[in-house]
Amino acid sequence: MRISFPTRGTILGEAEIDAVAEVIRGGEPLTQGIWRERFEQQFREYVGTRYAMSVTSGTVALETALRLLELRPGDEVIVTPQTFQATAQPLLDLGVDVVFCDVEPDTLDMDPAVLAQLLSDRTAAVLLVHYGGLPARMDEIVSLARRHGALVVEDCAHALGARYRGRRPGSLADIGCFSFHGSKGITTLGEGGMVTFDRPDWAERLDRVRSNDTDYEFLPYAGPEHAEPPLLPWMRYADEVYRHTCTRVRRAGTNATMSEAAAAVGIVQLGRMTAATLRRRAVAERLDAVVGDFAHTRTHRAAPGDEHAYHLYTFFLDDTNRRETLVRALDRAGVEVQLRYFPLHLVPEWRARGHGRGACPVAERSWFEAQVNLPCHPGLTDDDVDYLVEALRACLAQACAS
Repeated sequence: MRISFPTRGTILGEAEIDAVAEVIRGGEPLTQGIWRERFEQQFREYVGTRYAMSVTSGTVALETALRLLELRPGDEVIVTPQTFQATAQPLLDLGVDVVFCDVEPDTLDMDPAVLAQLLSDRTAAVLLVHYGGLPARMDEIVSLARRHGALVVEDCAHALGARYRGRRPGSLADIGCFSFHGSKGITTLGEGGMVTFDRPDWAERLDRVRSNDTDYEFLPYAGPEHAEPPLLPWMRYADEVYRHTCTRVRRAGTNATMSEAAAAVGIVQLGRMTAATLRRRAVAERLDAVVGDFAHTRTHRAAPGDEHAYHLYTFFLDDTNRRETLVRALDRAGVEVQLRYFPLHLVPEWRARGHGRGACPVAERSWFEAQVNLPCHPGLTDDDVDYLVEALRACLAQACAS
């Protein structure tokens, strides 16, 4: 392919190499050290939340966030179908009833009008994604959820660099979850994630879970004095845990600790992020200008005052035959086309839970008939963008000729 989707969604260079070298040469711990603390501090300042806690992947961020909600069997969770499988995958283990909420045709974000019809007294949580980096209509969604006592989780894997009414995704609801996979806007050496929120009780619990401790409820130890073996001053770990009595285990912990080298790279990447996002927007503006010259097309744009991160560049055609003609012509021209993402309610594991065709007609029609995704990333050179723009113009002319 002349123009491909990226193997890396961001630029890595000498500054990242220097950061890793500094970690190695510095003599500080390689885990749970100063680099993670610095990365988390800078990230929470950027997003605008009280806490930002790193983990080993975006999937782990989502798993942890959902565990914090203390969902119980029989609870309902409303989920978008237009996202990668990791968004909803943790729900398969939780015994909850999943309801898929259709999306808006022009944004592919969760549709608040459909959500209003689905919310019930059993709804415990709403789980959405800012598709492609375009912020969902969060004020409406959060307001609807609050009326039913439901919590809202933002999957922000696409949204780093976006803005919604002056605020950053990850600070717009109860919990935000970010991915630093190598394909995303920034990366922490290929994998990594972050959970953002404001509640101190969640911070205490999440820190235990990610640090190979147990998420439990406890009381001070109240047993007979003679039952306690003596604890010497240097037995600090024993003193912390032995003098507690566990009353309930919420979840066994795991090791989800981001390495110091990954965190150091994350700091450098966060500094690059604004420039990378501006580059994505510049590419998207040129593509939008071409798409807008043709009938039978729609672009994927942010509302006035909001800012699109353009993790994905998406547009739509109004006819499946035109889309087929366009995609085949782009392929012959050496431009890679991908369709992101197959509607989740139609994948085997969710069909096995009773979901199927017709539940989310807008998402289904978009994927099967209308949607197109093109390469849009900071690794594209000016020559690449020129070629992509001209190829798109020529191929759209073929597709829209009839």
